[in-house]
Amino acid sequence: MSIEPSVSVGILSNKTITFNFHTDYLCLQQTAKGKNTATYQEGKILWDGALYDQLLFESTNKEASFVIEDVIIGVNFHWERKENQEFQGALKLIVEDEQITVINIIKIEDYLTSVISSEMSATASLELLKAHAVISRSWLLAQIEKNKEIVADKTEYSSFSETETESIRWYDREDHVNFDVCADDHCQRYQGITRASSNIEIVKQAIAETRGQVLTSESKICDARFSKCCGGAVEEFQNCWENTKFSYLVKLRDDINPNDLPDLTKETEALKWIKTRPSAFCNTQDKKILGQVLNNYDQETIDFYRWKVSYSQEELSALVLRRSSIDFGVIQELIPIQRGTSGRLIKLKIVGSKKTLTIGKELEIRRILSTSHLYSSAFYVEKEGKQFTLIGAGWGHGVGLCQIGAAVMGEKGYLYDQILLHYYVGADIEKSYN
Repeated sequence: MSIEPSVSVGILSNKTITFNFHTDYLCLQQTAKGKNTATYQEGKILWDGALYDQLLFESTNKEASFVIEDVIIGVNFHWERKENQEFQGALKLIVEDEQITVINIIKIEDYLTSVISSEMSATASLELLKAHAVISRSWLLAQIEKNKEIVADKTEYSSFSETETESIRWYDREDHVNFDVCADDHCQRYQGITRASSNIEIVKQAIAETRGQVLTSESKICDARFSKCCGGAVEEFQNCWENTKFSYLVKLRDDINPNDLPDLTKETEALKWIKTRPSAFCNTQDKKILGQVLNNYDQETIDFYRWKVSYSQEELSALVLRRSSIDFGVIQELIPIQRGTSGRLIKLKIVGSKKTLTIGKELEIRRILSTSHLYSSAFYVEKEGKQFTLIGAGWGHGVGLCQIGAAVMGEKGYLYDQILLHYYVGADIEKSYN
């Protein structure tokens, strides 16, 4: 059994980086302390009066930490903002795309402490936190492995296909060349030790009690996806990303009987499903439970199970033009073409006065029909005169674990392994390192 690996996390890129060491760090055999500034200059990093290709700051003190100023969080989401963030581990600065990229190198178990308290509220139940520790660890190790395979195969990884009538693209984590994962929701929300203080002991307990544990299937670590709220039905992987079917990421109802699910790929069934509020673990408006999963900046509404958004024809036409850079003219119809197993739209036809085009997959649909991201692509459209109302279900892609559903399961007394095996069908829980 291997030893605990480290992970390199891309924090931000900018022309100037300001960072502050709380204790002494070493870089190129010289001591760095207090407030520092590094600036991009002629393809190199200017720091302490000299130019460098890259810099690595390390400390022998396990508790040592540093602050990076003006980190952007929630990129392209409605709550995007800047904040100062505190990190442990090593700090690496490299040159990338005529800017300085900040990378934090940290042991995986320490990284998980941050991810879980950033991704969830640290007030979550112990069983929910343990489940999240296992899926975050699994997802991370699976992504690192996938990246190695792509590099080794030298295969061209494509995430879109276009014809005259269709534009289909999906957004997975980009193949970050110089680090393993980024720090925003695009990979896993990681904000250093900034937010881990509110209930840090239970977070540490959850990680310690599941140390090294991962989900596996067919001798490989599972690509353990998760989203905020599935809307009562879990989506399959291939309907959101590349056309690969995973045996453990399959359709199910987020309820006591996971097999009790209508065929939501059929338009009539999808409409019935979204128009009603079928029983499901994630069908809750309990603020105490939602507070376990949602940080303050996520809590702009408390009903993610069913929602609606309205646009005038003029607003919708302007929005689609701005978000897609395609001039459809005046938008006349939004027509569902293909739905996934949760009722999420995989393909949507946009009919305009100048152009008609089918778009997909789910995140592209959500991106184009909102100023940030539509809650989900599980929606139908009601059109009255020049008013378009989108009535939908769930928040996120709906693949794998449903965070709100898992929080309810934790409150109902389910143990973390029961929660995991509800969402990741037929998977095993194994220890990958001590």
